[in-house]
Amino acid sequence: MSGNPTSREESFLVTGGTSLNGEISVAGAKNSVLKLMAVALMAEGRTTLTNCPGISDVPAMAEVLRHLGCEVEISGDTVVIDTPAQVGHVADDKAAQRLRASVCILGPLVGRYHRAEIAMPGGDAIGSRPLNWHQNGLNRLGARTHMDHGRLVAEADQLIGASYELSFPSVGATETFVTAAVLAKGTSVLRNAAREPEIVDICDLLNEMGARISGAGTHTITVEGVEGLTPVTHRVIGDRIVSATWAMGAVMTRGDVTVRGIDPMFIHVVLENLRAVGADVETGTDWVRVRQTGRPTARDIRTLPFPGFPTDLQPMAIALASVSEGVSVVTENLFEARFRFVEEMVRMGVDAETDGHHAKIVGREQLDSATVWASDIRAGAGLVLAGMCADDVTEVCEVFHIDRGYSDFVGDVRALGGQIERVATYR
Repeated sequence: MSGNPTSREESFLVTGGTSLNGEISVAGAKNSVLKLMAVALMAEGRTTLTNCPGISDVPAMAEVLRHLGCEVEISGDTVVIDTPAQVGHVADDKAAQRLRASVCILGPLVGRYHRAEIAMPGGDAIGSRPLNWHQNGLNRLGARTHMDHGRLVAEADQLIGASYELSFPSVGATETFVTAAVLAKGTSVLRNAAREPEIVDICDLLNEMGARISGAGTHTITVEGVEGLTPVTHRVIGDRIVSATWAMGAVMTRGDVTVRGIDPMFIHVVLENLRAVGADVETGTDWVRVRQTGRPTARDIRTLPFPGFPTDLQPMAIALASVSEGVSVVTENLFEARFRFVEEMVRMGVDAETDGHHAKIVGREQLDSATVWASDIRAGAGLVLAGMCADDVTEVCEVFHIDRGYSDFVGDVRALGGQIERVATYR
């Protein structure tokens, strides 16, 4: 028989008409654990990370590290990375192109081994993430960087402490500069640094390993170079994006959800927006509770670097606007391709349109069930929440995206009372 073999994919079937209610605990942050795994390259020996999420990006990152010569063991929520005295400096092309976070090995490799080669990273289809900020920071520290057939090549004889100011508070560029500067000779200062909690988590791990970093979580980070680092055991911070997903889901479905394992200050702006649309929000040391009784009211939202509203939650903001009373405008200031989500909401009967960085959404009491496609991790989660507000069964396709960022997503939805089923599809 001739022809192409049929490919097997998986979809979620989401039954509308139920609300999210109950209590849930979140695992460690996706946007932290992958970077912490890369930091393990900077110290010979066994680095242990606990509270790691059960997401597909973790074993993907493990493959990147194994290709460089590390031994990586994943057991439950614990990841152990055994880094040898010498590792390779060329990242595996296929692994790196599947994983945007693979660029986070750049700083550790250049910092400790003074050499790195990495393919342009892949991952979510949410827009470009240029590497020029990474290059400029490394160049200021004394490295030589260039592009060669789609690969970023960085080399250095000796890294020397320097001052550098980012034109935009890029999380990735902040990570690259700081990790490279840790083992540089002298003091480095990064201005207009990213302030995300994940940056603080990385700096905390590095300081535990023997680095001298101050100012993490502020606009200015100072790094005093040290001779070497020692491996330690470190607990990953809770995932603020997953936490906010369930909080926003409670509002959309008019439910009552308590999320444990998260510092409420990580999602302070999100919670303030939920209060503004009519939710009752309570917080504790490491938990938040969100309740919604009536229909939420429309509210304009714009994404900004931390501590602003996260771009990772923009799809949820659009989904929330789609069932809110009134007209909302969502402004995307970070990634140009994230408005693909609006096209999927239109499939579900929403009156929505985009214009540059802005999306205008007219809310509906109930959405139409439809077959929709996840273009990235957060879009997939947003579509599931939208499906819970629809009149029948919504099929969310290409859910491998969701698996990259959420641990046991189906189990969590069911634990909160949602009706969802993972099914195999053949296309």
